[in-house]
Amino acid sequence: METVLKTEIGGRSLSIETGKVAKQASGSVVVKYGDTIVLVTVVSTKEKRPIDFLPLTVEYQEKIYAAGRIPGNYFRREIGRPSEKETLTARLIDRPIRPLFPKEYRCETQMIATVLSMDQENDPDILAMIGASAALEISDIPFAGPIASVRVGRVDGQFK
Repeated sequence: METVLKTEIGGRSLSIETGKVAKQASGSVVVKYGDTIVLVTVVSTKEKRPIDFLPLTVEYQEKIYAAGRIPGNYFRREIGRPSEKETLTARLIDRPIRPLFPKEYRCETQMIATVLSMDQENDPDILAMIGASAALEISDIPFAGPIASVRVGRVDGQFK
């Protein structure tokens, strides 16, 4: 079942869509704001592991094709380890959601946020955080969320 939620933030439409893409994931959403689009998926195993921590993996992927630039040569950065920005954004997503899992939850959980398109005005990291919360909320994974995320800046003495 396809569902679209829309609201207006900062004079632009923010939409969260589910049910179209990644249907085999436990939860998946596409978050759009302006021309920036982020796909967030979350999956989890059903069996608990005999460990004393939450095995949560958060990945954030920002490929150069999302900005409309296609390299003419073989681009090694795309296939290697994540960039510093990708690592920091994955941590930015991980930190607020990790404490919202039950203390006894020990199922291996993986969340991947992939930037599908980006414009020069809207940074996709905030959309990835919103999508992470939404994907967990619609999944069968126990999660005491949701979380919210915005970026506030001061331009010419005005908060925007």
